[in-house]
Amino acid sequence: MRHRRKGRVLGRSPSHRKALLKNLASALFLTERDASLDDNAPKVTGRIITTLHKAKEVRPLVEKCITIAKKSIPAAEEARKYAAPAERGSDAYKKWRTSDDWKKWAAARAPVVAAQRRVVQLIGDRQATSILFDTIAERFVERPGGYTRILRLAKPRLGDAGTRAILELVGKNDRVKRKAERPAFESEAPAQESETVAASSNE
Repeated sequence: MRHRRKGRVLGRSPSHRKALLKNLASALFLTERDASLDDNAPKVTGRIITTLHKAKEVRPLVEKCITIAKKSIPAAEEARKYAAPAERGSDAYKKWRTSDDWKKWAAARAPVVAAQRRVVQLIGDRQATSILFDTIAERFVERPGGYTRILRLAKPRLGDAGTRAILELVGKNDRVKRKAERPAFESEAPAQESETVAASSNE
């Protein structure tokens, strides 16, 4: 019996299951990287296809990472005020490095570094972490939660007929609701044109 044992086993040992979830979470973040630098660029960014049970299991990990990154944004903005005025190695940079601004920058930057280290600990991928902090987190500043959605696919997986699903980030691939418009029929078009011509001649 599995009383009080939360989560799915997914037919794997604990270490294998942990590695699987880390890889799925980092794969979702890596779909947002620059397509020109990626040999195997995804068709749709911010989306991965996996089995339904894996998607449900990795979703809390993804949302936790986004929340950690989102909470570090105010500290990053504060650190930008005291950032280096020139490139690393230049005379202006060396002067800034010995000034009080560097101490203020380091103190303001500390929560961001701690958050990045925490996310690297959770997903084990530095490149995915940098993409999360640089591009993805800013999108969800105004959103209080629910950063991902799961869409079940009708076609099962070949081989074992496992139920497949899409795990994607909310906001980029949303469907746009359009208001229904009254169609214009061919029989009505000439009548409308004649009415506009008559109205202009009367004027």
